[in-house]
Amino acid sequence: MNRIDQPFAFDSDVEWEPAGEGIHRKILTYNAEVMMVRVDFQAGAIGTPHSHPHIQCSLVEAGVFDITIAGRTERLKRGDSFLIPPNAVHGAVAIEAGMLLDVFTPMREDFVGLKP
Repeated sequence: MNRIDQPFAFDSDVEWEPAGEGIHRKILTYNAEVMMVRVDFQAGAIGTPHSHPHIQCSLVEAGVFDITIAGRTERLKRGDSFLIPPNAVHGAVAIEAGMLLDVFTPMREDFVGLKP
């Protein structure tokens, strides 16, 4: 369901969708300028290194992750956050099962089928 510009997103109304082996995501609130996404990782799941033109900032809501940004890796736990500049190669490894809250600007059109 396309919820662009909707002021509220209720967790019970948003379905989890696959985002890789052992990884699922929920697209929360968004408009053309910004998008919030919750990402659930099983222990050992790998967010494959990739890049995109969006700025991304993320909060570790739960678990422990090794986060790599532009060749630098740090171990992050609940309450830690990170910032990914546009086009920086980055990835994540879930050391423990966990959850990230990602914010992108502009929105990820590819996440809602507006762009391939």
